[in-house]
Amino acid sequence: MTAPARADALARLLGAPPDAAVLDADERAEPWPEGERILAEYGLGAEFVPVAHGGRLDRFDHLVEVLRSVYRRDPALGLGYGVGSFIAAAAVWTAGDERQTASAARTLLSGGRIAAAFHETAHGNDLAAVDCAATPTPDGLLLHGRKEVVANIGRAEALVVFARTDPRPGPRAHSLLLLDRATVRDATDLPRHATTGMRGVLLGGLDFDHVPVPADSVLGGLGTGLETALKAFQVTRATLPAMATGVLDTALRIAVDHLSTRRLYGGTALDLPHVRSVLAGVFTDLLRAEVFAAVALRALHLAPGSAGLYSAAVKIAVPRLLLDAVDRLADLLGAHFYLRGGPSGLFQKLLRDLAPVGFGHVARAACQSTLLPQLPRLAARGWTTPTPVPDGLFTLDGDLPPAAFDRFTLHAGGRDPLAAAVADEDRPDLADLAASCASLRPADLGVTATPAHYDLTTRYVRLLARTTWRRAHLDHPARGFLADPAWSRAALHRSDHPRVPLPEPLAEAVLGELLERHRAGRSFGLTARTPTARPDSREE
Repeated sequence: MTAPARADALARLLGAPPDAAVLDADERAEPWPEGERILAEYGLGAEFVPVAHGGRLDRFDHLVEVLRSVYRRDPALGLGYGVGSFIAAAAVWTAGDERQTASAARTLLSGGRIAAAFHETAHGNDLAAVDCAATPTPDGLLLHGRKEVVANIGRAEALVVFARTDPRPGPRAHSLLLLDRATVRDATDLPRHATTGMRGVLLGGLDFDHVPVPADSVLGGLGTGLETALKAFQVTRATLPAMATGVLDTALRIAVDHLSTRRLYGGTALDLPHVRSVLAGVFTDLLRAEVFAAVALRALHLAPGSAGLYSAAVKIAVPRLLLDAVDRLADLLGAHFYLRGGPSGLFQKLLRDLAPVGFGHVARAACQSTLLPQLPRLAARGWTTPTPVPDGLFTLDGDLPPAAFDRFTLHAGGRDPLAAAVADEDRPDLADLAASCASLRPADLGVTATPAHYDLTTRYVRLLARTTWRRAHLDHPARGFLADPAWSRAALHRSDHPRVPLPEPLAEAVLGELLERHRAGRSFGLTARTPTARPDSREE
């Protein structure tokens, strides 16, 4: 079955949002039980397993499209049931040997979960500072310390644990361990963390008190943990924000539903120019987020040596687009945005559930720290003699080679294929950025970097995003709304003037597309899918 067909099949099983049962589960701070049963029946774990290991993962954009079907209905279900396992599995596919990859594949294909036990509350996203240690012994390793705020750690069949294996500081001080849950059965479960958003995600922890684990649990060799994690993050930094666009899709639908029926001044709220302008801007921002993410996802296949640049850029830009857009919708809904029941009751949950997209898993600052040290070499090489743009990079529905986790590199080495596609109108900005980056000193690239230095990464990300918005229009003459010049003009206006409403003729052209999709029951993202209500029978 193709990925679009799988996404449609899963959408049919989950039903059309919103669903009162989702809100009921959220009120209880529990996973949505029917949703979990549906995902188990569908076999969601197979989406996280590469085809080479017996699963369905052939393309990263296909994985995202399937998971958007879940995020549109219940973000906590998407993160809690599925994505936590994918974060852990990505490390296994990146560095695991044949035995380890086979074990992880069996777990996921049989409906099990793998918990990504990376973080500790004392250190947040700073993996290099973690305290949990795995001390080598003649018989294996002794695991000591705590792992906290881990999805599904209390009910996972396996764990990927990030632990210190060398007391000395440095990039080779940590390792990743793939462990059966039974192997660490003597570890103590920590209390669950209560959260404001994503209430249905079971966030727990384990306290390891010198628990023995086998030496062959190490992924990729002792001391390679940070390198492996950073390579695997190139996939998750791009895929997770792309999945989260499904949250904005549903939030926008709820807003249009409400505003088109609310009576004001002899008409509906949707008749008001301000409301129409805001909705057009939010729709534009949803497409901006999905186009940028789509190009980064294609780069994982077509330009793996530079993909780390683009996945970090997506993690910086896309969450901000989504969070700002949902806030603007909340302003339009007024008091209705925090109601916990009724037709708009799901909105307040989506607003809360979306918040972690900006800081969860890998925060914005960590992604800026990935980009900043690479800017001087990009300025000296990648932006002066750019690497050619790979064929098909901007052809968002074009073919791709199979997903591979063994081709990523820690640094792009000055290679930046997107730089070759920067439009003439943006070339002066790129030249100015290059001049600023060329003057950076080593001290400007690390922990002593100033806000002005980090602002260079923001400017770089903006140029990357603008390039994708221009080329998605040019490279897709037959792709629906992207073929309309109004899309590109609206995207660039939102980039240049984020606080200025779209000009009325442009806003009306964009809004017309939005309302036509709303009438037809199609999704608001790139694929414009037609969600199907849940069937009465599960036989199909």
